[in-house]
Amino acid sequence: MTDPRRAIPRTDTVVNDPRLRSATNRLGSRAVKAVVTEILSQVRAGTVPIDETVQRVLDRLPARASTLTPVINATGVVLHTNLGRACLSAAAVDAVVAASGYVDVEFDLAEGVRASRGRGALDALAIAVPAAESVVVVNNGAAALLLAVTTLAAGREIVISRGEMVEIGDHFRLPDLMTSAGARLREVGTTNRTVLADYAEAIGPDTGCVVKIHPSNFRIEGFTGSVSTAELATLGVDVIADVGSGLLEAEPLLPDEPDVSSALISGAAVVTCSGDKLLGGPQAGLVFGRADVVELMRRHPMARALRCDKLTLAALEATLRGPEPPASRALHVKSDQLRRRAEVVAAGLGATAVPSEGAVGGGGGPGVTLPGWAVALPAELAAVLRVGDPAVVGRIAGGRLLLDLRCVPADQDDALIGAVQQARSRIGLPCT
Repeated sequence: MTDPRRAIPRTDTVVNDPRLRSATNRLGSRAVKAVVTEILSQVRAGTVPIDETVQRVLDRLPARASTLTPVINATGVVLHTNLGRACLSAAAVDAVVAASGYVDVEFDLAEGVRASRGRGALDALAIAVPAAESVVVVNNGAAALLLAVTTLAAGREIVISRGEMVEIGDHFRLPDLMTSAGARLREVGTTNRTVLADYAEAIGPDTGCVVKIHPSNFRIEGFTGSVSTAELATLGVDVIADVGSGLLEAEPLLPDEPDVSSALISGAAVVTCSGDKLLGGPQAGLVFGRADVVELMRRHPMARALRCDKLTLAALEATLRGPEPPASRALHVKSDQLRRRAEVVAAGLGATAVPSEGAVGGGGGPGVTLPGWAVALPAELAAVLRVGDPAVVGRIAGGRLLLDLRCVPADQDDALIGAVQQARSRIGLPCT
């Protein structure tokens, strides 16, 4: 009798099957071979029929080479740090694709010589913030602050209010970042109140700079007091203002959120912020300021270690020059528009549309609520939706799953309905 296992194809035979050619081009031969090996082991064990080998491989292969999974953000949090903060605009995505090959990031095509790196993004930043004499881009907001304090205060003192000793996500503390630059912190004032005299008394020959940190992810209320950038600028030392969220100009929706332009006009020598928050661009650290100080930062050896890549520069420039980015649209969408969409989605699911309070997120606008609308569903659907295709992340409130539509593009409403129907089916709930 012939052993049926003799009919099992060799690994290389399956890998080279024409039906897998597209997957190999998309994922690479190593990834395809790993799945082929896995499925063939199941064939040998008798749990997979031989004639289903290639189809099982196709079913098992991932959709993309990266393990990052696209998510429909139905949390109502616009700048959700765990979901990647700001979504790029279509213009920024196109710019990233164009920059993925050879580009003139550091080359003058007309003259055939080396050129200033990322000059397009730097020009766009300068146009966006006319109050800045010079600009620098690094790889994130923390890097921008690190480069600034290293340049101005390494081996010297940084004067900072105790009320601005901020810890952000994942136990990351800005005081630790600043001391890692070789500076010493001179804390002034108290947690809830600091006055100008506190700073003035602390400033001396060893002062490198004054740092003003916007406490972007919390609020202190009651008997409080802080010192403005304009007041600090009268003390005769350079002021670094970290405004955090990347707001370039004042935003009426967020009246308590500091912006880059106002801080510069108020006399800050340097202003630092993030590019992937309220600006709505890629992760980047933005530095604006007085020409002499920014030039020192640009020439500092640390600047090379902190610089961003061509993809970031391309996306940043397109964000600044292109159409309104998704983060801005999500912030400003009208509640009645969200209500109409939520009612349509809810009707398609036999569910209920309910009021929902969104949030800015990303350390911006603490305490600011964004009135909107959501679709209310049974809480047990949350876990199933998170691992579905597409993956959907909502929030649990009042024992229900709320799918807030603020950050869901309108053209994804049908996909959202389909994802919920699929999730209901998986756990045996009626689809409507």
